[in-house]
Amino acid sequence: MTGLYEEQRPRILVVDDQEENLDLLEAFLEVHDYEVTRARNGQEALAQVAEEPPALILLDTHIPAPDGFQVCRQLKQNEQTRLIPIIIVTAAGELESRIRGIEAGADDFLTKPIHRVELDARVRSLLRLKQFTDELENVEVVLISLALAVEAKDPSTHGHCERLADYAVQLGQRLGLPSEHLTALRRAGYLHDLGKIAVPEAILLKAGPLTPEEWKIMRLHPVVGERICQPLRSLRLVLPIIRHHHERWDGSGYPDGLAEEAIPLTARILQIVDVFDALIADRPYRALLSPAEATTIIQEEAGKGWYEPKLLAEFIALINSDGGSLKTGSAALVG
Repeated sequence: MTGLYEEQRPRILVVDDQEENLDLLEAFLEVHDYEVTRARNGQEALAQVAEEPPALILLDTHIPAPDGFQVCRQLKQNEQTRLIPIIIVTAAGELESRIRGIEAGADDFLTKPIHRVELDARVRSLLRLKQFTDELENVEVVLISLALAVEAKDPSTHGHCERLADYAVQLGQRLGLPSEHLTALRRAGYLHDLGKIAVPEAILLKAGPLTPEEWKIMRLHPVVGERICQPLRSLRLVLPIIRHHHERWDGSGYPDGLAEEAIPLTARILQIVDVFDALIADRPYRALLSPAEATTIIQEEAGKGWYEPKLLAEFIALINSDGGSLKTGSAALVG
């Protein structure tokens, strides 16, 4: 009988167009109780990964199109599959293949003829690394779940985190930010208010203005959120966004009173889209505003020195662009 808590066998995808190579690798791997699946060309490999991502891929370079390098590059460029370890299999002496493999994002290499001991060592090492990264991702999922639980306390903020993540990424793309900063913006969309978990509901859900003492407590939430996420190195680019998304261009914000370009660009991006989404959402103390009304208010506040004028202009251009995809609920703002 299978134990209730028996660990699932790691599944390894072996990709090669030669049947004898597939047989050999499968025999080597099954000795260690790995589950082995096969693909004979690039299309088949990509389809299998899309259907059920494996724990690791052994990928021969000389397979029918797309070849091994193209498959590797495609998987490593996809956020859903980039953390799957890929071992590129090359012929002896193919230095150029190793260079192309590195450029495609391969995690390791094996040279034919493959030796069982070397194969075992490289597979075990990468599977340990995969387990570690999976655990980190699971922690991130827990943090995002906590953030969504905070959001759920206030029915008027339903969908706020998801919209914010989308808005921030679109503005980041318009500004030409690199992919790692776009990923940080998406994560920050969900995690920026995680620190509100430490704010009492009486303050968090208060319909009227907060007292000075209540504001002191509310203004701690960026620091608390940063502290919660700080142990995760994978969130290092998210931490400045969490801490500084309530700073103001003129230095009157919190928690550190940063001004102008001392405020990280990603935090300035999230701040503007956060304010916009708050204005176009329905609130107990006021009706929702139209996008035009919201941008007018934000422009007035920018005139007081609260937001960076050039960045605000880029955001307004984004939401007014032809075919723009920013949304309120299910209705597009423009286009």
